[in-house]
Amino acid sequence: MKKRQIVIKNGEVIHYLEQGQGPKTILLIHGNFSSGMHYTPLIERLPKDYKVIAPDLRGYGDSSYYRRISSLADFADDIKLLMDAKQIENAYIVGWSLGGGVALEFAAKYPKSVLKMILINSTTHRGYPIFKKGENGQFLVGQVYQSPEELATDPIQVVPLLNAQKDKNFPLMSFIFDQTIYTVKKPSAEDNTIWINESLKQRNLIDADWALANLNMSDQHNFYNAGTQNISKIKTEILHTWGDKDIVVPQYMVLENVKALEKYSKLKVYPNCGHSPLVDVPDELTKDILDFIK
Repeated sequence: MKKRQIVIKNGEVIHYLEQGQGPKTILLIHGNFSSGMHYTPLIERLPKDYKVIAPDLRGYGDSSYYRRISSLADFADDIKLLMDAKQIENAYIVGWSLGGGVALEFAAKYPKSVLKMILINSTTHRGYPIFKKGENGQFLVGQVYQSPEELATDPIQVVPLLNAQKDKNFPLMSFIFDQTIYTVKKPSAEDNTIWINESLKQRNLIDADWALANLNMSDQHNFYNAGTQNISKIKTEILHTWGDKDIVVPQYMVLENVKALEKYSKLKVYPNCGHSPLVDVPDELTKDILDFIK
């Protein structure tokens, strides 16, 4: 699929995929180390009577990165500006992994712009913790980094990916994805080439990781901050999905979201599925999304 591009009000140039001409819009927010292109298995399966838009977030894929982000709410603001530029009043918002955190921030800040929300293997609204590491690489739970620059030195969760992106190291990035994302099924060689090359385009890894660690919409401290309590502002129906072989987003994170939004939530767990239902169970995922929004 060929990307389009648009300049949003804050001056960033957002590249995006678009399909369909229907009156209802499905907006797809990708995760970390990825881009809108990673949604192609879903886009290809969605009916053409929905308008489907999958942007590259600021600093990912081909989108610009003129201004550094400091929170996932910055990405949410970009999504609103994109919708304004495209004259889209509201949409079904889909967020995968980090994109789930962006979707949550978006729903809290722009409730009238959300018809329903689908969270695919989403980070918890309490953030994705990055703790300091000991001499043997063990996680020092509770010991946090004090700045994005210090976080950039993390030898386990940050440095390998940062080096792969800086060096455009396709084999290393592909290996990391095989070990963490594609733990059940593997994409075709053609898709893997496209998606890994998209992952290597990311320019905001440190800022995105810092934003993930500092995400906290709860009323409890998450080691990085005390929380905004903005989770209470979300009043829309939500479908949460999770694969039981996911080693990136553990089950407790998804269940934290479900519990915090219990009144509005429905949970679907896919057996023998890893962090990417888009690769492992694309047909079932598509059906569940369409059944939910209908």
